[in-house]
Amino acid sequence: MSIFAALLTRRTTHMEKQYKYFAFISYNSRDTEWGKRLQRKLEHYRMPATLCHEHDWERKPINPVFFAPTDIQGGGLSAELQGRLQVSKNLIVICSPNSAKSEWVGKEIAYFHQLGRTNEIHFFIVDGVPNSGNEDTECFNPIVKQLGLPEILAPNIHEQTQTYPFTAIPWARMNRERAYVQLITKLLGVEFDSIWKRHKRLLIQQAAAWTIGIIVVLAALLGVWMGNQPFDTKVSLNEQSVHNSQLPPLHDAIVTLTLDNESKTDTILSMDERIVFRNIPHRFLDKEVRVHLEAPDFLPVDTTMLLTKELSIDIYRNPDVYGDIHFLLWNPEKELGVGNTKVIVDGHPTTTDAEGYVRLTIPLAEQKAVYPVSAAVPLEDDSLHLPCGPNDIIQTK
Repeated sequence: MSIFAALLTRRTTHMEKQYKYFAFISYNSRDTEWGKRLQRKLEHYRMPATLCHEHDWERKPINPVFFAPTDIQGGGLSAELQGRLQVSKNLIVICSPNSAKSEWVGKEIAYFHQLGRTNEIHFFIVDGVPNSGNEDTECFNPIVKQLGLPEILAPNIHEQTQTYPFTAIPWARMNRERAYVQLITKLLGVEFDSIWKRHKRLLIQQAAAWTIGIIVVLAALLGVWMGNQPFDTKVSLNEQSVHNSQLPPLHDAIVTLTLDNESKTDTILSMDERIVFRNIPHRFLDKEVRVHLEAPDFLPVDTTMLLTKELSIDIYRNPDVYGDIHFLLWNPEKELGVGNTKVIVDGHPTTTDAEGYVRLTIPLAEQKAVYPVSAAVPLEDDSLHLPCGPNDIIQTK
C-alpha cells in the first residue's frame, strides 16, 4: 500500500469515527418490529474476515445503529432527534404504506438530505409496492419525489430475483436474507456477491445442521416414546422331563406373573398353546419378575426370571403321580389284606407286605395311566388306574 493510500485510509477512518452511529433507522410505529429486527441484524452481522482485513474493519462493522425506542422517547423532529441524525453516518428508511404516510419519516428524510448526505440515504422495503401511485400500496414517502432523490434500487424482502435449489430454507426467508445483504453491501460500499455467496452458503449449512439436529432430536424422542410403550409377553412351556406318550398330555396349567404388587394370571390348555400377557409397563422389560406355575401331573414352578417379550418356562413331570404304586390286595370274603403274596404290576414283580399292601416305584419312562396287574391268587380286577394310594384296593376272587 502506498503512503498516500495509507494516509487516505487513516483519514477516512478518522472521518468515520466522528459519527456516533453507523446508521439511523427511520420508521413508522406500526413497523416497530421490523425496525427492531433490522437493528439486531445489522449490529450483529459478522463480516468475512478477508473483507475486514482488506478494509480494516471490525468483524461487526455496522455498529451501533440508532433505533428510537431503545434510545429516545417522544415523537416529532425535536432538537435531540436532529442531533441523533447529525451524528449518524447513514439513514435507513423502512419503507411500507405505513411509513409512506408518516409525516415524521418524511421530516427525517428531508433533514438528512438537508445535511448534504443524500447518498447515505438507504431504503429497505418491508411491505407495499414501489412507485405504485396508489396510497394504499405505495411504500415510498412522498418526500422522496419532492426532494428529487435519484432513482431508488431498494432492497425488498418480498422480491424474488432468482430461484433457489432445495436448501431446506423457505424461499421467503432466503429473499429476506438477500435483502439484508443488499442493504449491508450498500452501507459498506462493497460488491454484493462478495458477501452474498458466503452468506448463502452459511445459511444452507445452518439449515442443514438444523435439519439434521431436528431429525436426531425427533429420532431420539421417537426412541424414548417407543421405548416407554407397554409391551406384550408371550409365554410358552417347554417340557424338560423324559417324554412319555403313554401319560396324559398337559392341561390347565395356571401361570402367574407377579410385577411388584400386581399379578397377571392366565391358563395354558396344552403344550402347543401360548398365552399373552398384554400391556406390561416397559420398566419391567429385561427385569426379574416372579413366575409361578401349577399344572396337574407336573411339578410346580416358583422362581424368578428375566421378563422378555418371549418367555419360555421349563416344566417337569411329577414322577410320583404315575410312578408311585400303592394299593391293598384285598380278600373280600375274609375281609383281610392278602399278605406275603407275589404280585406283578406291568411286568414289575413285587410282594405284598404282611398286611397286604403293595409299594412299588415305576421309572418315569415306563409309567402309564393304567397298569395291568396279576398275582399268585385269582383277581377280581386286573387293572390298576393311576394315580393311586393306600385307599385303593384290588380284590381277589
